[in-house]
Amino acid sequence: MKKYILLSVLSTLTILLSYSCNSTKDSSSYKSNSQKPTNIILMIGDGMSTPQVYAAMLTSENTTSFERFPITGLVKTYSKSHKITDSAAGGTAIATGHKTNNGMIGMNSDSIPVPSILETLSEKGMKTGVIATSYITHATPASFVAKNINRNNYEEIAMDFAKSDKVDLLIGGGKKHFTERKDGINLIKKMTSEGWNYYDTLINTDVNEDKIMILASDGHLPSYPSRGEFLPDATVLALENLSKSKSGFFLMVEGSQIDFAAHDSDSTYLVNEMHDFDNTINKVLDFAEKDGNTLVIVTADHETGGLTMIDPNGSYTETSFKFSTGSHSPLLVPIFAFGPGSENFSGIMDNTDIIKTILKTL
Repeated sequence: MKKYILLSVLSTLTILLSYSCNSTKDSSSYKSNSQKPTNIILMIGDGMSTPQVYAAMLTSENTTSFERFPITGLVKTYSKSHKITDSAAGGTAIATGHKTNNGMIGMNSDSIPVPSILETLSEKGMKTGVIATSYITHATPASFVAKNINRNNYEEIAMDFAKSDKVDLLIGGGKKHFTERKDGINLIKKMTSEGWNYYDTLINTDVNEDKIMILASDGHLPSYPSRGEFLPDATVLALENLSKSKSGFFLMVEGSQIDFAAHDSDSTYLVNEMHDFDNTINKVLDFAEKDGNTLVIVTADHETGGLTMIDPNGSYTETSFKFSTGSHSPLLVPIFAFGPGSENFSGIMDNTDIIKTILKTL
């Protein structure tokens, strides 16, 4: 165990040095039409720290999206109640700027609901959206819309989604939490009667509609590549829809199953999910480069798996992925930034600083 911890630390330090070099890239590689961003795209790789990022680099034939960012940094992830956060507290810290206890969604540690950045920017007139490959009601995406003392109260969280007037686009899984409910209420019927346009697939979605909800699975979506290009395609669809807003937009995109793979200590699953997330980030960066007024931030809620990369024979000739835990770890996670205001995201910051820094750029 001590060997794995040491290797993990060394891996993080090595990659941090590469980040330092990368951070010297000319941030004028994008052409900004303004000093302040009009649009904010926040991408969260659930369970992704520097070892997962480097796993994507080691197994990719091409330069990864992570290497396109001119600004990089590191983020502290501990929660109010634990040195090692869960996704609920980690997601809430990113979404609201408040530390909370593990297991709690969208509220501070005193169980008082607090506004998320999605809600704050919606009140400023911006269109908003949330995408995940898990339940849309899962901890991280839920942190941007719902308020609940227990992340596992999925039906209550789904009700918060249905009642919210702050979110305009929802794409993910978890249909059962809206339709197969103990209270007998069909929330999809309720939402469509109130102006939402519901689909169970990305195909034939009218991107010109104001309120779009796509729940493509009763539970979590299939793992990659079984689900195909769902995440990048969903993100492109969302960008087409939200970018029609004259007041700008906020979009949160989660690579949810990076975390699932690491919990399972499954390196093939992990690499596949990282490549899918990498492909999605490239789509977003292409949009941001063309648009010139979009701030893109990529980070994580925590690390999962205690991943290290070693040569099992100690001969420096092979690379083997090793997981030192089936749970989360307290490792720092990376943050990458591109676009107007990206220069504010370098160095080491707390996860609660992300929303504050985003709002500062606006």
